[in-house]
Amino acid sequence: MRTCVVQFPRWCGPVASLVAIGFAAVMFAQQPAPAPQQQPATPASGAQPSAAQQPSAQQPGTPAEAPVQSNTAPPPSPSSAPAQQTAPPASPETASKADAPPITEDEMRQQLAGKTFYLRGGWLDNNLHFKDNGQLDGSSPKASYTLSLVQIDRVHLDKHHLELDGTRYGLHFLGAAPFEDQAVDRVRLTTKKKPLHITIDREEVIIPKKEKPPKQSKKKPASPSKQVPGQPASAAAGSQTAAASPAPAPAAPPPPDLSRHGVTVTLSQAHANKALRDALDGIFASGIDKSIIATLPAYWQLYYKDVEAKQDYRPGDPSVLRESQVDKKARLVSIIDPPSNEYAQKNGVAGMSMYNVVVEPNGKAGEIAIARPIGFGLDENAVDAIRKAKFDPAVKNGKPVPAVLDLVVEFRIYSKLTDRAAAKTNGAPQPVLPGPYSVNQPKPADQQQQPQ
Repeated sequence: MRTCVVQFPRWCGPVASLVAIGFAAVMFAQQPAPAPQQQPATPASGAQPSAAQQPSAQQPGTPAEAPVQSNTAPPPSPSSAPAQQTAPPASPETASKADAPPITEDEMRQQLAGKTFYLRGGWLDNNLHFKDNGQLDGSSPKASYTLSLVQIDRVHLDKHHLELDGTRYGLHFLGAAPFEDQAVDRVRLTTKKKPLHITIDREEVIIPKKEKPPKQSKKKPASPSKQVPGQPASAAAGSQTAAASPAPAPAAPPPPDLSRHGVTVTLSQAHANKALRDALDGIFASGIDKSIIATLPAYWQLYYKDVEAKQDYRPGDPSVLRESQVDKKARLVSIIDPPSNEYAQKNGVAGMSMYNVVVEPNGKAGEIAIARPIGFGLDENAVDAIRKAKFDPAVKNGKPVPAVLDLVVEFRIYSKLTDRAAAKTNGAPQPVLPGPYSVNQPKPADQQQQPQ
């Protein structure tokens, strides 16, 4: 095999080197980029430069190796990390609108209209005004719960008040014992021309006015001051810092004015709704439940205790004897004549009621329980009269002992209206008054017919 040797002139050496360098550059451009994770090795100090840095020593036809640059960015410093975004607190206006919707008039109608309740306080006035906390604003005479049954007929609700119109009823018990089924008659006390009117204040919800942000100045910000020849560099830097410093933050807005004469105010609609419902619960009771029984006198509490147990009265003190256990029974030695009241007189409520009385050894009334009520506020009058009465105590083995005595109290009609109605009958029998213990009243002497 022959070898062909071609000799070039001496001046061709530099030209060939330049051609080789160009060819290496073209070949490097066609190669794919190195992977990002590969880091170029850092040459140690004192190492010899590479062939790419010495083109004169590069062999013809050998591509030059270009230094590889890393594409991985350095990790951000803690100071350059963005601050965590925090949601701004809700304004009072947003909170009051979002916490609960206000109570509507339709809701109050569904809850109250056409239903009957007991006035817990026994207020007798037909015009009652209550504060937003359920307390009576002013004063009113009080009576038995048997005169405090009301039926709500009309409901009106506005921003400041809840207004109720209704009818008051009196309860006339028909003489049932605690162990018997209770029979009660409702008698209307108010008229259509003068209905029961109740006003309840509402807690006022205050929505603070939204503070407007301060207006921004239309003036352009001052350009950074340039260093004036002859001025120190520190002075120029100070002027730039003063120009770049932010304006002071505006002062916090003052709290909303929550002062209202005689009315409680709040920033929460939910709190105002709860205040109205609590006021209604404090004014009305839907029935004779434990909460209203706890507010009644002791003699009514004993009555409802026996009603629940379906039994006769049983003294709490075991030393109290029954009439069958003594040698001599206790007896009444004074007259009991309790007064009636205008409601019973106007509505013709009369009759008899029965009470269980513990006669103490000293001849005074101790514990009293209602055995057969009459209602209409008359039982309270009967108990007061019994407490003022005098008794002879029961005797056993020659000694006075506490014992139970059953007392019957009678109520009559004394109104002139009844007398005139009886006169119109012209001697006919008078109508029997309501109640199982009703009695016929004798005609007045001046109305009796004279013999012919």
